[in-house]
Amino acid sequence: MSLKNITLIGFLYAFFFSAYGQQNVYFRFNQLGYRPLDQKEIFIVSEAELDECNVFIYERLNNRKVLEIQAVKMKKGYYELEHIYSLDISPIQNPGVYYLKYGETQSGSIRIEDNVYVGAADYLLQYLRSRRCGYNPYFGKSCHTDDGIIIYHPERSGEKIDVTGGWHDASDYLQYVTTSANATYQLLFAYEQNPHAFADAYDARGDAGSNGIPDIIDEAKWGLDWLVKMNPEPGVMFHQIADDRDHRSFDFPYADTLDYGYGKGKERPVYFVTGEPQGLMHYKNRSDGKANIAGKFASCFALGSEVLKPFYPEFAASLLPKAVAAFKEGEAFPGVCQTAPCRAPYFYEEDNWVDDMELAAIQLYQRTANEEYLEKSLRYAAEEPVTPWMAKDSVSHYQYYPFVNLGHYYLSKETGGKSAGAYYKEGLLEHLERGRENIFNNGIPFVWCSNNLAAAMLTQMKLYSNNQSPLPGLNTTEASLRDWLFGKNPWGTSMVVGLPENGDYPEDTHAAISHYSDAEPWGGLVDGPVYGTIFSSLKGVKLSENDEYAGFQTSRVVYHDDWADYSTNEPTMDGTASLTYYLSSLVSASLPEIKGEITRGAITRGDTSKKKIALIFTGHDRAEGYEKVNTVLATNKVKASFFLTGDFYRNPDFREMIGSLREQGHYLGGHSNKHLLYCSWEDRDSLLVDRENFEKDLRENYKIMATHGIKKEDAYYYLPPYEWYNDKISQWTSDLGLKLINHTPGTHSNQDWTVPEMGEGYFSNDKIWDQIMTYEKEKGLHGFQLLLHFGTDPARKEKFYNRLEELINDLKDKGYEFVRIDELHV
Repeated sequence: MSLKNITLIGFLYAFFFSAYGQQNVYFRFNQLGYRPLDQKEIFIVSEAELDECNVFIYERLNNRKVLEIQAVKMKKGYYELEHIYSLDISPIQNPGVYYLKYGETQSGSIRIEDNVYVGAADYLLQYLRSRRCGYNPYFGKSCHTDDGIIIYHPERSGEKIDVTGGWHDASDYLQYVTTSANATYQLLFAYEQNPHAFADAYDARGDAGSNGIPDIIDEAKWGLDWLVKMNPEPGVMFHQIADDRDHRSFDFPYADTLDYGYGKGKERPVYFVTGEPQGLMHYKNRSDGKANIAGKFASCFALGSEVLKPFYPEFAASLLPKAVAAFKEGEAFPGVCQTAPCRAPYFYEEDNWVDDMELAAIQLYQRTANEEYLEKSLRYAAEEPVTPWMAKDSVSHYQYYPFVNLGHYYLSKETGGKSAGAYYKEGLLEHLERGRENIFNNGIPFVWCSNNLAAAMLTQMKLYSNNQSPLPGLNTTEASLRDWLFGKNPWGTSMVVGLPENGDYPEDTHAAISHYSDAEPWGGLVDGPVYGTIFSSLKGVKLSENDEYAGFQTSRVVYHDDWADYSTNEPTMDGTASLTYYLSSLVSASLPEIKGEITRGAITRGDTSKKKIALIFTGHDRAEGYEKVNTVLATNKVKASFFLTGDFYRNPDFREMIGSLREQGHYLGGHSNKHLLYCSWEDRDSLLVDRENFEKDLRENYKIMATHGIKKEDAYYYLPPYEWYNDKISQWTSDLGLKLINHTPGTHSNQDWTVPEMGEGYFSNDKIWDQIMTYEKEKGLHGFQLLLHFGTDPARKEKFYNRLEELINDLKDKGYEFVRIDELHV
């Protein structure tokens, strides 16, 4: 890992390496952020004992010191990490972006906002899209379109069958119903529970562009389409495509030329569910039934028949009969169908199946109201009240799967929380007890894919706390486990690739995307830390370079950001999907929803369903039209938004003007200090300022605004100079606790500064007027952020602001309401 996010950004180095102060100390915290009322415990890891540990907390935008806290040394360390100090910043609840400072060591950004988790679950879907088989939107190419050839079927072996679709399991190209069905169910469940948390920015193929359907539904439908292929008719179930012969190659999916005996890059074997041991070469699994696979099919089809009804009514209606048939197959063949090994001894050693049948039965009860399904679900639940891994320190790979029993949740809802609620509580108590053994409150067994277990435990915690009586210590442990996934761990890294963008996250994952391109498997949840004994025992696991986390490894647990370590640093499709529920549950349904448009991270339009317009004016060195504009706004009782540079706020000739605008209730915001051009006109992605200069300029803008009584919380929206920016500028703005906005394109109202000498580039008043009215007639100005200037070059003789009153009256007559920018987005 190159630590590019740190070295390129001078003062963010302390995400992993501290500054060169008197002591080497390292901050460990949730880099994604905290909601105002969250518990916010931060750890400081030191290489030596600290005589004093007074930590100062600053607001990032203005470098204002807001608090001094003395960190408390933990009574015990974390194995070889002996000097760990705890810092509770929970009292800080004001929204903003902060940083910590101890001596000369400064932390990265600590975000406190209600909306810190907004969009996080959608971000995970990027990884699912990158794992799509068939058409893959990440590469814009298709793969494995010839799948496949049936094997293990008593009568149809050797027959070709169309099973293209679904997701590749991890960084290889195997496909399993075991994990894919669970992933599909998790996506459906996340949307069922938290529909408000998901956006629509991609179409059904996974390409950028809205299709009127939430992206998580698009992804779940992709999974269901494949599951239908894998269970095409009653009694015919397939559970796996390809096998570990796949591991002979490590390349992009469309470049997969492996030969399974049917030709290079051609068909792959499709494993029929026999209920008996399978394995074509040296190793075999321990299969003894079909119920786990049948239960997974049934539960996905049953829930899908309900959740997809508003989007795909005919397809949804076809799923319920398939669910009933799959459940019957599970009842007829109890036991497990494990994934099939081949050349290596590793496979998903799923030993339990009653949890799958419990979930399928309760789903069928909810769809049919047939009491027999409820009784069966209760019986299955009693056979496995606690998912077994929750009571163990170590288990085999995927031995008890899925890692969370969602059947208990539905049963608890149907039965008033009696037995099923107690089952959840018992599992949580096991975790709480083991968590007391370490300062991170982490009771997860550090087996292969420990992060998947963490996501499952967080799900169970959230479901229990939402529906049962309080459990002492649960909120604290949930916060600790959540923070663990996003940086409050010995290594100081988020476990989700790319989240947050300017945090420390895996950059050298065991993935072809990472290894052979400049991109990463964005959104992927990596396997996570394992016991050192597991790392040292696995075949083919190694380190390709020096361990950058060597100083934070312990004899107990290790994690490596190294592509050659597939045990800790490989993203998994099912683990990523399983985190969508928990992250979406952290998004409050009461949060204001931005229903407009976002372009490269900036809000460029408000709610397009409402006839509201925000008039925006920008100013830097001219204001000759102020009196005219001010009079028109006052006469017509319109509140507008003014975004002004630091030079404007600083100009003594404009001071009275600014005071008047404030008194009249207009919105006043920032527009940079010196009206810098942030990025090239020719290449928008080419920055003309570095982060340090950007932040310095913006801070100066807000510093002079403060002398006019304008606080940061009063000026949350920031408009870039020249209305020109890119994704990086949007992110940097966000990292200072502000939100970038821009004008809505299409009317060219912002060209009212042009002069006749520009020839064809000149926009006369009539031309601007005509374009505004034409756009309104053809498309509407609903939610428009209409930008004008109240000061322009003297060479422009006609001033568009002279037509402002005509514009306002005309648009009012058409039913539009004029509001401030902050009122447009609520």
